[in-house]
Amino acid sequence: MKRDAGIIPQELLDKAVAAQQQLGQLPSDQRAEFIKKNSKIWRDFKNCLSEMSYGKCWYSESPEPQSHLDVDHFRPKLEARRSEKVYDKPGYEWLAFSWDNFRLSAQLSNRPVRNEETDETEGKGSWFPLADGSPSACWENRCVDDEQPMLLDPINAADVRLIEVHADGRMGPSKYCHGLNKLRVRESVVRLGLDLPRLKEARLRVMRDVKMLSDMLGRMLDTSSNDESYANKAEIEAAIAAIQVRTHPREPYAAAARSQLRMMGLGDLCVMPEEA
Repeated sequence: MKRDAGIIPQELLDKAVAAQQQLGQLPSDQRAEFIKKNSKIWRDFKNCLSEMSYGKCWYSESPEPQSHLDVDHFRPKLEARRSEKVYDKPGYEWLAFSWDNFRLSAQLSNRPVRNEETDETEGKGSWFPLADGSPSACWENRCVDDEQPMLLDPINAADVRLIEVHADGRMGPSKYCHGLNKLRVRESVVRLGLDLPRLKEARLRVMRDVKMLSDMLGRMLDTSSNDESYANKAEIEAAIAAIQVRTHPREPYAAAARSQLRMMGLGDLCVMPEEA
């Protein structure tokens, strides 16, 4: 996920900075109420965040027309739930109006919901566990760069490389994922609702579509190699373009399309960053 501050109007950025400065001058017992009363500030960022991701959830790649989107605070603003029994209150109040902490999220990733297949409660909410032994930032010691979050961050390229779509449409560890990171992937899949049944099926539809197009391209190439009279380059190029477009960042579930191509040994057909 590539963030672009240039998309955000300066007036909106200034308003967020002013709110944060005002928050910093309040006594601790008044901060939470101030944050709640000024929620419109981060909600106003929604359209800009949506433009950065082509209208898709930053966690699940679900398109906005199919999913109401929230502006999620990656580090929860009012309380941080570390485990089933441990809560840090307050949470990351100093990041309440920081757009660096905003992630555009489908409501099923951001709000608690029951997975009908596993009966687990999924959805991020205020959940933000840290690895054992990790420092924990607070108002007096804002050491967020030293923390080791268990949730993967969609704006962190190193985190994105740890997770991929598997053949059954579920999200799981990639070949680059080892050790503690496998637990982080598991935690993220559950807490962000990345394997909810309808989401999994949406990925599988994209993967079936890509496989069908790839098989069609293969038949064209076989015909071309076995029959010198077959030279319809335009059809072959059109088939390649139809496959590639599904891997473009603007497409819903593009990660599923890219995974399907890699599984078929056709990863070179994925749109490259410079092409996107």
